Amino acid sequence: MDLIDLQQMVSMVDVISEEKNLPKEVVLDVIQQAISAAWRKDNGDKDMDVRCELNLNTGEADVFIIREVVEDDVAYNPATEIPLAEAKGKEIGDIVEEKHKVTSFGRVASQTAKQVVIQRLREAERDAVLAIYEDKIGTVVNGSIARVEPKLVRVDMGKATGIMPKSEQIEGEYYSVGSRLKVFIKGIERDERGAQLILSRGNPEFIEYLFRQEVPEIENGSVAVKAIAREAGRRTKIAVAASVPGVDPVGTFVGGRGVRVQAVMNEIGDREKIDIVNWSDNAPEYIREALSPAEIQKVEIEGKRAKVYVAEDQQSIAIGRVGQNVRLASKLTGYDLDIELAKAPEKKKKKNVEDSLLSAIEEAD
Repeated sequence: MDLIDLQQMVSMVDVISEEKNLPKEVVLDVIQQAISAAWRKDNGDKDMDVRCELNLNTGEADVFIIREVVEDDVAYNPATEIPLAEAKGKEIGDIVEEKHKVTSFGRVASQTAKQVVIQRLREAERDAVLAIYEDKIGTVVNGSIARVEPKLVRVDMGKATGIMPKSEQIEGEYYSVGSRLKVFIKGIERDERGAQLILSRGNPEFIEYLFRQEVPEIENGSVAVKAIAREAGRRTKIAVAASVPGVDPVGTFVGGRGVRVQAVMNEIGDREKIDIVNWSDNAPEYIREALSPAEIQKVEIEGKRAKVYVAEDQQSIAIGRVGQNVRLASKLTGYDLDIELAKAPEKKKKKNVEDSLLSAIEEAD
């Protein structure tokens, strides 16, 4: 790569920008990163912090080695640091930039530049696509299964491909390549390998979004979702409330003949049961509702812990299979719940006939 090649790269900035639908500044930055990497390969050290400035008018490029000023008598790394005595007019902690004119690159360095351009453009394209979905975080979109892997499922959404980790899947749900499904956009995760669109079907917010599609009263504010606790694929508890007198919030969410809740279950699968309960700002009352369908006799609250007393025949219902009911009720209410057996009321001793006669005689005397 010589000066003419640099001029060719400059001339390609507009072409690449248009073809990849990327801002011109992004493409220029990619090319400057490639030149920096190539120069470092030929002339420097892999630890060097090098930046490049490419002149779009002349096609010439300069690179700058960036070093931090350190004390003279301390060990330093020449690739990234410079002793105070060599940094004229600078103080400890200042940054010094050493300028070099880019003239030509060797074959290996040129190959490095090419690889950097390809990789960085690919990353820039992905970031640009993901930026489209920034505003869609917290919503549900349609997609199709592109690939099923042991720890995640890749979902094609048209303009981008997102991943649904195992932890965000519905337990027991089968995913087959090509099948279409709804996914909740949970967020964008960025690390040293780039950015990934994180999708979910196991998130509690997925349930809330599905109900929003079925219950128009949520949008007009007459009913609201107050809390959700979910174990995806098994059971969900959702607490709802009404802001309009006379409106039954539970009935509103269930719908006539259960049509609304059934529509949600059709999406997540019949294996997952949905309990819709009344929310209350009265903690004991709310806890009673949350432990439905168990019948609760008494609730005693101390701090964020509550003792819940039930009859013996209600204990297993309150706890639920492998503790699921009480566990979800605890998540829903925010209280640690202890299920206790209520003491059976003492039965009054029946007086026999002799005792009754004796009492009557004593009273007569």
